[in-house]
Amino acid sequence: GTVQLDYNLPERFELEYVGSDNRPHRPVMIHRAPLGSLERFVGMLIEHFAGKFPLWLAPEQIRVLPLSEKSDGYAREVEQKFRAAGFRVTTDTQDAKLQAKIRQAQLDLIPCMLVVGPKEAEQNAVAVRNREQGDLGVMPIDDVIAQLQQEVAERKIGEIQESSFAGFDDDETDAANEY
Repeated sequence: GTVQLDYNLPERFELEYVGSDNRPHRPVMIHRAPLGSLERFVGMLIEHFAGKFPLWLAPEQIRVLPLSEKSDGYAREVEQKFRAAGFRVTTDTQDAKLQAKIRQAQLDLIPCMLVVGPKEAEQNAVAVRNREQGDLGVMPIDDVIAQLQQEVAERKIGEIQESSFAGFDDDETDAANEY
């Protein structure tokens, strides 16, 4: 926090008090801002990242995007697994097309999107999408959790790196491109 002496505001508000000498005097205002420094710091972070926080700092780290209402159950399971692993995650169950859900997540500046459909449910997998790089391929849930936990632990400033998921790209089960 901060404590400040302010000589300007008492003058601006024409504040006075009568002293022991029975004459008017201008007071000195003391400001106390226990959270002022923190608020300024958060403001600087928002400006610096333009709202595009790195994964570890984002208020919502992951959004699960089911392909259709039929996949909502699996999407909720995926959400719970990632929440249990320590992530801040939500599921978009609105009645909208996948591209609309992806667009909304990108507008909301979500760092990581997980697309799920029937094929991913069969494989216990998710199709990973990055805010900047797009589709990173279909991967087993446990591998994605491990990789994202590593990204968070390392406090990386950049985006989720495509190279982090090298070897997992499987065009045959790419949910985002097939549907």
